[in-house]
Amino acid sequence: MYHQALIDVAAGAQASGPPDLSALLAGAMRSLDEDPPLARRYLERLSCLLVTPGNAVPPDLLVEGPLLAEGPAKGGLAGWQLRRVAEHVDAYLQAPIFTSTLAEVAQLSTGHFCRAFKASTGETPHAYIVRQRICRAQLLMRETRDTLSQIAYACGLSDQAHLTRLFRRLLGTTPNAWRRTWQRAG
Repeated sequence: MYHQALIDVAAGAQASGPPDLSALLAGAMRSLDEDPPLARRYLERLSCLLVTPGNAVPPDLLVEGPLLAEGPAKGGLAGWQLRRVAEHVDAYLQAPIFTSTLAEVAQLSTGHFCRAFKASTGETPHAYIVRQRICRAQLLMRETRDTLSQIAYACGLSDQAHLTRLFRRLLGTTPNAWRRTWQRAG
């Protein structure tokens, strides 16, 4: 389950300096049994803060995974459906992903799936896929020395310009500027 606390901690970090390490650790502990990937993201954020000199906050990272509201949403997807959809998107991120395919994975009609997904996550399936592609691009920019065009292709985007447009829309900066800032912070 995605916890609003992660958003609150990230927002507090940007406004008032480094986030509270105990809040990040508490979030990781809460999500350990329910959502191991979320716990991993909490721990990655903690490790970034502990490794970065002077605990300076590294450039923003988008949060991966479905944004679940507290408790099941009325008319939303069941937990198993959301989990299967997230796993499918993660597995096929480098290729085109169609809403009809995601609806099949969730065993729903396309229209019902889109409404239920939005009720569960607060975003459309397309917006979720775009966010996942940018998260994957951030991961590749941090961990590889691939060119931005190679990273764009690996994330299922048509070219470097497409990556740059989406990246700027979601993070407010270009991929190249974000990568340089991340390398200086690390």
